Amino acid sequence: MAPWRILALYRSLREFAPTRSYCWLKLARRIGTTRNTSRRQGLQDQQLPIQPMAVTSKKTHPRNRAIGPLVNRLTKSQLYSKKALYKRPHKPIPATKVAEVDYAATKTVKVGGAKNGGERLVPVHKAPRFYPTEVQSKPKKPRKAHRAPGLRSTLTPGTVVIILAGRFRGKRAVFLKQLESGLLMVSGPFKVNGVPLRRVNQAYVIATQTKVDISDLKLEEKFNDAYFAKEKKTRDQRAKAKEFFAENGEREKKKCPDSRIADQKTVDKSLVAAIAKTPILAKYLATPFSLSNGDFPHRMKF
Repeated sequence: MAPWRILALYRSLREFAPTRSYCWLKLARRIGTTRNTSRRQGLQDQQLPIQPMAVTSKKTHPRNRAIGPLVNRLTKSQLYSKKALYKRPHKPIPATKVAEVDYAATKTVKVGGAKNGGERLVPVHKAPRFYPTEVQSKPKKPRKAHRAPGLRSTLTPGTVVIILAGRFRGKRAVFLKQLESGLLMVSGPFKVNGVPLRRVNQAYVIATQTKVDISDLKLEEKFNDAYFAKEKKTRDQRAKAKEFFAENGEREKKKCPDSRIADQKTVDKSLVAAIAKTPILAKYLATPFSLSNGDFPHRMKF
């Protein structure tokens, strides 16, 4: 807008405006509207091509959001109803047939003694001596198949771990492989820190960043869960009582079989050779892990 036109507009507004500030406000609004209209006309004259807007994916929100630490908005049953999981087809569970016990069945048993008649009629199945006064609830059988837990990403063959529970707690060991049950097979080695070949739950170990190159170590297929399982020995109750009330109170010491000792030496031979390639690694494995005052394990980097 030309300056002379602005001055003329100001004089016309000044005659009716109550104050100067109100007059300048009206004038600024007039000038602003004219500028906007001129810009719009310029854009229309240019005839810019209209570009289609990009199609954005619809933002989704979780059905069950957290309203606090370890607290969700919906419970397990509410989420089941919300997802309408009750509409899915249910597979019928095959009913297990329970063999019925016939307590009325009897059998003839020979009895000794001259005055006992030689035979006696006794029930095949003895009736229970005690009956429950209330209906006892039976626990539900789990339908899920038992699967071995997955291996943590920090655990790879050759990783040095710190054992947190058991007889060798606080000791360091080398992780060799994961067994079918999900347990870890570790070794100290025995020559370095006294930890033999054994199974350890991965929930009770700390995986460190220290690695041992065990590419030259070849483990045989016999190292499985059955290899580490204890032999079950059935003993007579009288033999147990005699052993318990023995005068000297000493029990027979369990001896490690020669095959286990030979396997330990074979594995340790390759492990010790791999550990010797790195200086101070043997001393690191032999040093037990401990915490002192002011040490916080959740702030440590292993």
